[in-house]
Amino acid sequence: MDTDDFSADRALFARLREMWQDADPVPADLADRMVAAVAVEDLSREYALLTLVEGSMPAAVRGESDTATLQFSDGETNVLVHVTATEDGSRRVDGWVDASALAIRLVQGDRDWSAEAGEHGRFAFESIPPGVSHLRIVVRGADGDVHDFRTPQFEI
Repeated sequence: MDTDDFSADRALFARLREMWQDADPVPADLADRMVAAVAVEDLSREYALLTLVEGSMPAAVRGESDTATLQFSDGETNVLVHVTATEDGSRRVDGWVDASALAIRLVQGDRDWSAEAGEHGRFAFESIPPGVSHLRIVVRGADGDVHDFRTPQFEI
């Protein structure tokens, strides 16, 4: 192809673009609405609210108190996690979820552990090495829909 062919193609595409802009213009707020829609969808999956209930920081597990309590919520599901350092240097993670949990996983990098929710949504992980972690919980909501609840990363 020579330069004349590219010029002709550019001119044709410019006319097509102009025709569609006149016939069916893009709504002025489309980009903002799409960003908002994607952000709302990601909020429940990726950005659960992290609140420190006890202790000053998650690093307190390695400090004098050797415990930390964290609360996570996405507005529908609430999870409370209590982390305790054990004598051998590993961690015990006790948790409670207020929704019907179908699967619970504690993830650290490429390693993960599973637990089952017992009565009142209680679950536990034992002998977990210290490190940056997050929880992934498959829950059945009040509406019957199944969705993935994922906490932000936290240090145990």
